[in-house]
Amino acid sequence: MIAIIKYNGGNVSSVQNALNRLNISSVITDDPELILKADKVIFPGVGEASSTMKLLKEKELDLLIPTLKQPVLGICLGMQLMCKGNEEGETEGMGIFDISVKRFPPLELVPHMGWNTFSGHKSSLFSGIETENDVYFVHSYYCELSEYTTSVCDYILPFSASLQKDNFYAVQFHPEKSGSVGSQILSNFINLS
Repeated sequence: MIAIIKYNGGNVSSVQNALNRLNISSVITDDPELILKADKVIFPGVGEASSTMKLLKEKELDLLIPTLKQPVLGICLGMQLMCKGNEEGETEGMGIFDISVKRFPPLELVPHMGWNTFSGHKSSLFSGIETENDVYFVHSYYCELSEYTTSVCDYILPFSASLQKDNFYAVQFHPEKSGSVGSQILSNFINLS
């Protein structure tokens, strides 16, 4: 079973629809028991960091997620909340990735929205993905480059398009909105052992 974490953070239905297109069944849930029993967990997100973290804390999901042992995939805001802190609302994150989330400098159009190339793939999440492909981004904050970085995108400055630490995977872009490349990434996540 694939558990999609429910916390009113937006885009959970579009993630489930993307899995349905791949004939992968999933459940949208905030039930800790179901999440713990799941084979894989997807932690999506669209929204504002501090209010989303408040919702997670109300259900104690902020304490549960870092303890999970199965593969976990954070998407967009989900990825950012897995980091130690976020400049958006001066939000303390879950600290899975010991890096900070920063606001893009207002030199260009922010948010970074639309299709952009990501490269330097260093994760089994990107098996079968060409060296440079476009994926869909929507964000005003970015994760720093770090030892956890598994791919890079450049918008105003280079940032982590994806991260990995142990069983925790995360992508800044939206695989559920990234066409065949996104479908391949979701399939690769589902097929992780």
